[in-house]
Amino acid sequence: MASSILLSNSSFSSISQFPRRPNFTFCNPKLNRTLTPINSFSNIGFLKQTQLVPSKCSTKSRRVFVVGESDTGVSKDDLVGEDSANFDLAKQKITSWIYFTGVLGVVLFILDVAWLDNSTGFGKVFIDSVSSVSDSPEVTMFLLTLIFAVVHSGLASLRDPGEKLIGERAFRVLFAGTSLPLAVSTIVYFINHRYDGAQLWQLQNVPVLHHLLWVTNFVSFFFLYPSTFNLLEVAAVDKPKMHLWESGIMRITRHPQLVGQVMWCVAHTIWIGNSVAVAASVGLIGHHLFGAWNGDRRLAIRYGEAFEVVKSRTSILPFAAILDGRQKLPKDYYKEFIRLPYLTITGLTLGAYFAHPLMQAASFRLHW
Repeated sequence: MASSILLSNSSFSSISQFPRRPNFTFCNPKLNRTLTPINSFSNIGFLKQTQLVPSKCSTKSRRVFVVGESDTGVSKDDLVGEDSANFDLAKQKITSWIYFTGVLGVVLFILDVAWLDNSTGFGKVFIDSVSSVSDSPEVTMFLLTLIFAVVHSGLASLRDPGEKLIGERAFRVLFAGTSLPLAVSTIVYFINHRYDGAQLWQLQNVPVLHHLLWVTNFVSFFFLYPSTFNLLEVAAVDKPKMHLWESGIMRITRHPQLVGQVMWCVAHTIWIGNSVAVAASVGLIGHHLFGAWNGDRRLAIRYGEAFEVVKSRTSILPFAAILDGRQKLPKDYYKEFIRLPYLTITGLTLGAYFAHPLMQAASFRLHW
């Protein structure tokens, strides 16, 4: 664990000139000290000078950014954002995970009774209502994706005022409680109708194609947005936060969920090869393209110039910032992936692949 967060000029030598003094400080709570930039950004370095302020971390004068902790050899000096997928088992509370298990059980029970069960839930009514717009499964598939996208991104855009109004945990419950049923309906409809519509091509007999697409699909799950690793925040057991991530997968692309979704859609569309798969992919990719723009906008509002620093040395297009020299990978970069969350993703992805027949059987029993 580094004993200081002193920033070196060489770490930020590629950052373009900023027109004004930054309005944030870097805070190290363990040292009870802040680093305050006292000169403007310049082309020859991120900070020409710094000043240690011997006081408690405070937000009175300017925005404070707490540098994320790391469990690898990644230097804190290299990070303006937080260290993603960082999971310290020693810091976990058993009571929190027991609470999480209870919350998850309650949520699944409510979802089953209020949405999935055809006799008591509203899921089938919702699907039937959307399907009544058109007899075309492609139109229904696209509309389901569009409805989910509008609700999901709309609530995400309202996060700041919503949290101020009802609190972080209550807003997370509202967000998840609204988005989850719509997402389940969209997934179930896709599973049940993925072979409907017009067959546009048939490539399933092409040698090696299945293995290539399987690898593409498998890798896509490693591009999950790092916030999904914070399960205790997702379930509102811990207070949800809007994180500014910078390490791990973020070095490859600033919007890994967009990249992962594109990879998943391309693999499934090529394999299935019909109009329903195309409609689903167009809707999902469109939603994530908007989400990338909206996510940058929201982070810029929340973190200001700290986000601009991260944005300047990352890219949306995978590997672009690395290839043009804006992103400098640490020598031990691989350590940012040898972590429990990524090992868990590996297990869950393999499990989901082998559980495909069970997933299909479960979706058919819903009669949607």
